[in-house]
Amino acid sequence: MTRSYGQFAAVYDQLMEDMPYAEWLGFARAGWSRYGMPATVVDLGCGTGSISIPLARSGFHVFGIDLSSDMLTVARRKWDDTPQLVTRPRPGSIKWLQQDMREWELQEPVDTVISFCDCLNYLTEEADIEAAFRATYAALRSGGSFLFDMHPPKQLIRYAEEQPFVLDERDVAYIWTCEFEEERCEIEHNLTIFARDNDSRFYRFEESHVQRAYDPDWIEASLRRAGFHTVDRYADFELKPAGHESERLFFAAIK
Repeated sequence: MTRSYGQFAAVYDQLMEDMPYAEWLGFARAGWSRYGMPATVVDLGCGTGSISIPLARSGFHVFGIDLSSDMLTVARRKWDDTPQLVTRPRPGSIKWLQQDMREWELQEPVDTVISFCDCLNYLTEEADIEAAFRATYAALRSGGSFLFDMHPPKQLIRYAEEQPFVLDERDVAYIWTCEFEEERCEIEHNLTIFARDNDSRFYRFEESHVQRAYDPDWIEASLRRAGFHTVDRYADFELKPAGHESERLFFAAIK
């Protein structure tokens, strides 16, 4: 949890351009329709703001929280460059905050917290997961919702079985390999990345990211230990019950 993501932040949006951001936003809105429409939203692990910014542009007051100052720098630049600065006043707002999701806090309670793109899988100790849940519970108003997704164990196993992965685009390329530790259900993603700079020359750098998957029943029990009185489990971007074949788990926890 001490990474800065310096060079990675610069190419993150290029590498992630095919990620299902619209589906994450759709799940959030579906969840809010069921559990209560918010005015204030915390995007926990907001990265470069690809979910925070659309929410703010559609009228929510957003707090984008991330540990990486480099990611937040990119997010701020994207928000400052949004066309809404030219066409009309912003209907919503964003405040960017550099905080650790295990001990984050705000001065006032918020209506909802979201954490998508398997951010919580980057917490590789049970104590860290439970700390993040307690911090989130403390920051929510009574009746507020916590919506997040996680990779189940089977997804990390699939990554290990299907590696290596290769990307070869005009301005960025990578070779991605994985090492899986079965006992902890923990995977290390190792990427060698080639990116084009402003002089059209490619530079190379390496990234290593570790994720851990947890038993969904343990996640639910941990949420309840944190104080959440309602915990619902869904799958694959829909408000449908999760099953053994689910590729991405979603949780909705209510304070």
